[in-house]
Amino acid sequence: MSVDFSKIPTPCYLLEEDLLRRNLKLIQSVKEAAEVKIILAFKGFSMWRAFPIVREYIDGAAASGAWEAKLATDEMKALAHTYSAAFQRSDFEDVMENSSHITFNSLTQLEQFLPDVRNFSRKISVGLRVNPEFSQVETALYNPCAPGTRLGILAEQLGDELPEDIEGLHFHTLCESGAEDLVKTLVAFESKFGKFLSKIKWVNMGGGHLMTRTGYNTKLLIDTLKSFRRRWNNIEVILEPGSAFAWETGVLVTEVVDMVENRGIKTAILNISFTAHMPDCLEMPYKPRIRGAYHEPVSGKPTYRMGGNSCLAGDFMGFWSFDNELKTGDPIIFEDMIHYTIVKSSMFNGVPHPSIGMWSENTGFKLLRSFNYTDYKDRMA
Repeated sequence: MSVDFSKIPTPCYLLEEDLLRRNLKLIQSVKEAAEVKIILAFKGFSMWRAFPIVREYIDGAAASGAWEAKLATDEMKALAHTYSAAFQRSDFEDVMENSSHITFNSLTQLEQFLPDVRNFSRKISVGLRVNPEFSQVETALYNPCAPGTRLGILAEQLGDELPEDIEGLHFHTLCESGAEDLVKTLVAFESKFGKFLSKIKWVNMGGGHLMTRTGYNTKLLIDTLKSFRRRWNNIEVILEPGSAFAWETGVLVTEVVDMVENRGIKTAILNISFTAHMPDCLEMPYKPRIRGAYHEPVSGKPTYRMGGNSCLAGDFMGFWSFDNELKTGDPIIFEDMIHYTIVKSSMFNGVPHPSIGMWSENTGFKLLRSFNYTDYKDRMA
């Protein structure tokens, strides 16, 4: 049965369980075929009510700090692989408590916290994030290898020997990328850091492997990973995609609350905000697809800009065309709004936050979370 949108409260982020399982099966097949470890990066998808489903297919998580690491143990039931651009003394004990692997972004951070890791009550595998100085990510905001980047250690900073206790190297150079980009990245990575690979236990190839996207060359990915492992004595390889898990698995259901026209531009004002609830649309930027709408203006058809309901002047995107004139109360369904969108959302301007729900072919709609004034107030002081 298809989603009955008349039963969905608006606004609402809606995850479809069957689409999530489709992605998870593909990710599991890559993991098994390539004999690598694929873990879920919470920075891209942290809808923890869906973690029992995720755990049926994979068994690990990538965290970016103490809170995400605790979410891993609480809801993924696994210790996290934790990396942060800068760990803080105040919560590093919590990081260790909830992590199996800790990766440091700099040699100064390693020097500061390695004694704590050595003295911890159980073994924690220690790694370093390195910068191969190669990335084909075109949007500067998402390019971790841009000149002067704060992310990762350069080969020249390491010299000829790794510091004591280092068991792994981590790089992250991709963003919703293809397997071809990984192939090119590995050439740069091995040329700069290959001298260390026979001395460590694991390599974490980060996120950005969009293996669930239509047209992604999963065979090339599998062959590349297997070849890498063969070259380096069956070293453990870890991938930590975020988008790939929730890619095309759900929507943001909204509705028109007002129509405004100014100098010939018609704007449909919605009960969501781009800046608060769909920030990547403005940051990347990219224009999301709307179900049932023409992605580009069509001459002769009703055409509208979509406006958010915050006071930010730039809280809008456009233009889309429709077969019929829009009116107040009409649903507007934005496609592919589950990865990154939810985790980056805010309550800016006091705009009500969308609910979070799940749709299953077997059970229909289930409301997982709704937000109210208290949620907004409790974030302030």
